[in-house]
Amino acid sequence: MEVLFVSHKYPPATGGMEKQSYELIEGMHAHVVVRKIVYTGKESYFHFFRKLNGRILAMVHRYPNIRVVHFNDGLIAALSLWHVGYDHLRRVVTLHGLDVVFPLGLYQRFILPRFNRYDRVVAVSQATAVAAIRRGIDEKKVSVISNGIDHRLAPKTDVTEWGKFQRKYHLPHGSKILVMLGRPVKRKGFSWFVREVLPLLPEEYYLVMAGPFSREVSKTEERLRWLPGRWRQLYMLFMGYPSDQMELRSLLNDSAYVDRIKHVGKLPREELDVLLSHGEAFLMPNISVEGDMEGFGLVCLEASACGAMVLASAIDGIVDAIQHRKNGIHVEPENAQAWSSAIQGLVYDGKGEQRHAYRTYTLAHFGWDKMVHGYAALFKELSVT
Repeated sequence: MEVLFVSHKYPPATGGMEKQSYELIEGMHAHVVVRKIVYTGKESYFHFFRKLNGRILAMVHRYPNIRVVHFNDGLIAALSLWHVGYDHLRRVVTLHGLDVVFPLGLYQRFILPRFNRYDRVVAVSQATAVAAIRRGIDEKKVSVISNGIDHRLAPKTDVTEWGKFQRKYHLPHGSKILVMLGRPVKRKGFSWFVREVLPLLPEEYYLVMAGPFSREVSKTEERLRWLPGRWRQLYMLFMGYPSDQMELRSLLNDSAYVDRIKHVGKLPREELDVLLSHGEAFLMPNISVEGDMEGFGLVCLEASACGAMVLASAIDGIVDAIQHRKNGIHVEPENAQAWSSAIQGLVYDGKGEQRHAYRTYTLAHFGWDKMVHGYAALFKELSVT
């Protein structure tokens, strides 16, 4: 069987969707003959999408044994609804969360329901599946296939490496380090946590944030200030813009917090693993944001694989990734007192037995191989029906 994979989220760009797309395509080589059309950054997105119909037709003509076309997110699938010339092939789309709840009326009323034209819709979590079905996607066409995780991730327990990290980033010795990671978008709850929860914690707790972050106001940010609020929100959601960055920047410079938090920026993988391995806990305090959602919560699993104790909001697709008291702890979202109590209620585990048990659960239930097998079974089913 030959499958054509179409994706505009692919390396060298980095991110959760790019990682998922790469692992899916590479992993499928063990099951099918892989053909692919992916965005590599060598042309503009405009030209990539403009030429896509012709490129798919050329690929199908060149490889007549292609039976299935897979679109790796809702945006590329939405634009492909108007393609012509390959309706005879089975077509599958994967939905990641935001591409289901994106709050544009035109998209919700006229585009998303047309995804029923696809033969199968894959949701990366049960929460994403429910959101899609509520918006008119035929339940019989929806399958849930969770994202995976790299099993090569492992705890970095060398105290010497931790000492080097602390010195390099000037972290206070003797503090209980709390870790948050990711792009500063509103749904992640970063600024909410700093404002509402951090003041409730004893001073021994110190928050370290990591991930892409600009300390200077960009030209794009200046231009966005002139847009009406509604259009600004849509732009930020569509482009994955760091919508919480401005507020975080203000909090990091606020005298009330400056001695209790530090943003270390985007870290090399080796340093990130050291931070996750030695922190008191990894936090994912997501909040509810209209028109946005956390489709899965891959970063929670990566933290768990590094031996971190994960505390995460019981919201959206995070509950698919983190099972309460199995590989992490659920906390009521937007409840500052609940977060404070959960953090302070962590029991010191000198031998790391609980963290090891949580990590074992994560690796047993999530993996890129498992995800790939799920897609392979789906493609096989479609090819014979």
